[in-house]
Amino acid sequence: MPKTILEEVRELDTNSIVTLAGHPIHAMLVSFPIALVISTLGCDIFYWWGGDPFWARAGLWASGFAFWFGVAASLAGTAELLLVKGIRKRAASWIHATAGVMLVSVAGANWGLRLVDHLNVLPVGLLVSALGTVSVGIAGWHGGKLVFDHGVGLMVSTKD
Repeated sequence: MPKTILEEVRELDTNSIVTLAGHPIHAMLVSFPIALVISTLGCDIFYWWGGDPFWARAGLWASGFAFWFGVAASLAGTAELLLVKGIRKRAASWIHATAGVMLVSVAGANWGLRLVDHLNVLPVGLLVSALGTVSVGIAGWHGGKLVFDHGVGLMVSTKD
């Protein structure tokens, strides 16, 4: 009896190949843009509540680092997507990649708004930061599905 397409996809290798000492680089890098995008929203809320220019400057730096770490994580994730057939064949991978591109775009726009005038973040900067936080949730949800439902990036030892 011939295999179904789903059975064939399940059999494909999903081990990470873009690694450092055996650890997936994409998984190591994504923590930074996640934390920095959410930190930018926090900075904006504190600036809105207190008006202290420190929080506007902190938001400028947080949004800039969120963008650049997002670019780095995206490069590693894109390499995995394109180089590992078992990852590339899963629809969830493409949904996660699309959400990730959206997140990096929002982070870049947020940083760009602040580069013009870091004190002029209300209300647009606050709204873009909120959109970025929602984007983190969407990309993270789908990334989690890839790991927990599809086993993407997991390297299970035969010693266990």
